[in-house]
This record gives sequence, structure tokens and C-alpha cells, in this order.
Amino acid sequence: MKVLITGGAGYKGAVLAGRLLNEGHHVSILDNFVYGFDSILHLVNHQNLEIIRQDIRGLTSETLRSCDVIYHLAGLSGYPACEANPHSAQLINVEASRRLAELASPDQQVIYASTTSFYGSSGMVCDEDTPVQPVSLYGMTKYEAEQILMQRSNTISLRFATIFGVSPRMRIDLLVNDFTFRAVNDRCIVLFDSEARRTFVHLQDAIAGYVFALSRRAEMKGQIYNVGGQSLNYSKREIAEHISDATGCTIINSTIDDRDPRHFLVAFEKLTKLGYQTTYTLDDGIRELLKLYRFYNPISTYATI
Repeated sequence: MKVLITGGAGYKGAVLAGRLLNEGHHVSILDNFVYGFDSILHLVNHQNLEIIRQDIRGLTSETLRSCDVIYHLAGLSGYPACEANPHSAQLINVEASRRLAELASPDQQVIYASTTSFYGSSGMVCDEDTPVQPVSLYGMTKYEAEQILMQRSNTISLRFATIFGVSPRMRIDLLVNDFTFRAVNDRCIVLFDSEARRTFVHLQDAIAGYVFALSRRAEMKGQIYNVGGQSLNYSKREIAEHISDATGCTIINSTIDDRDPRHFLVAFEKLTKLGYQTTYTLDDGIRELLKLYRFYNPISTYATI
């Protein structure tokens, strides 16, 4: 199968590309490579890989013409990046998704990288039918893009829990990745709103979710699915305690309110009923992150994410 991955050199995209190539698919990576090329250098010699250096805002029908499935991962990701660049967030997350929806032919499958982030601060258990309450520009733009893409009958939207784990294109800003980084380098974790709850999923389980959707695309098309596992609904305090148990770091509880007020739990029964299951635990991710951070300290990258 011919697959295009927008944002294919990113945190998830580089790992997804490798997985699909190993399974025998022809993969085209589309990326503007703003963070460089290192994340995909290990894939370059694969005969079924094509690399397209192009910004998602300049997407053309020619780029899409030969693919059967489009994984749409490209975007400005996360609360800080979108708040710092609101105009870019609208152009990249929303308008580029609108253009993709217009250019893709009806028979081309789009699998959209959505997020549970826009379930907001309700504190309740949220499934795919729960009214969304985005509390950040990131959540707002991702939800607007999802609505645009779901107007196509041949789209699957995967609402991922917050991802953690090691990738060739690391992101240190994601909560578990960030807390573990600080435990290693600062020997402490500072908690804001420690009882606020989130839902998490290991990077490899997220990739498994993308591959699962590809294998069940006829059954799943036209629908939205939360991707994660019930066992990975945690408070920030619980995450910090797991990391402290592994590192001996100090946990400091701040009385200052967090600028990110998200607080919710997520239900995943819709996808698990089809046969999808997570296999990695929080502690699995912490162990691999500790191994990475004991020799890898990308402070310059961390400061610009």
C-alpha cells in the first residue's frame, strides 16, 4: 500500500514511518524538516521510502495523487507552541487541514492525528460522544481541524492520549517526558495542580493504534476513536510518584495555579471492543526515558519547543 505521512519526520511520524516500511508498505514522508533530518536518517536507505521536503501549508494535489492512505500528523503541537504562535497555529493546524480535505480524493483514506486534549477541565470521564471543552488554542485548532476532516466519509480521527516515550525526534515538553527529564537533571519535580488528571499512552502503543486503524480502515472510517488504555489515567501527582520511586527525586508541590487547566479521564471502550489494546505501562516508559536522559541532554532543543 502507498502511504503518505504528513509530519513524517516528527516525534510520532518517524517511528510510524519505520513501522510501516517494516511491514512492506511504500511510505512517503512529507515534512518541512524544521528540526533537521536526523530523525529519519536510519530510514533513508530503504527502497520503499520517498522523502518530500515540503511545508504542509504548501500541499498540492500532485503530492497526494499517488497515495492510498494519508496519515495527517503535521501540525503545531502543544499548548506552549500554539500560544506563542497563534497565527501559525491557525494556518498549520486548521487551514492546512482544510486544504488537505479539499485536495484528497474521496477514495483516499485520511487517518487524522487528533487529541484528547480538548476534553478540557471537566474532571469527568469522557468518551467520543462527550461534548468537548477545549481550554487552549491548541485544543481549539485541533478540534476545528477534526470537524473539517470528519466531513469526509473516508476519514478516521484518532484522539490520542498524551504520549510518552523515546523517539528519534524527541519531544521533552510532553508531561511524562518532561517530568522524567527534570527528575534526572534537576533532581526534583515541581507540581502545579497536582491532583489534575490526564490520560497517557506510550509512543509504541500510539503507533500500534495507527497501524490498527490501517488494518481496520473499512470498518472504522467515518468515526472518531479515543486511543489509549484505562490503566493509564493518572493524576500529575501519581506520575511524579512513579518517577520519584525510580529516581529518588524530590517532589515539590506549588501553590501557584497551572496555566494549563486540563483535568479529565478518558474512556477507550470503543476502540478496545474492536481488538486494540495497549501493552506498555507508565513504568516501561520511565525506564527507557531514564536510560535516554542519563546521556542525552538536549537543552537547546528543549528551550525552543
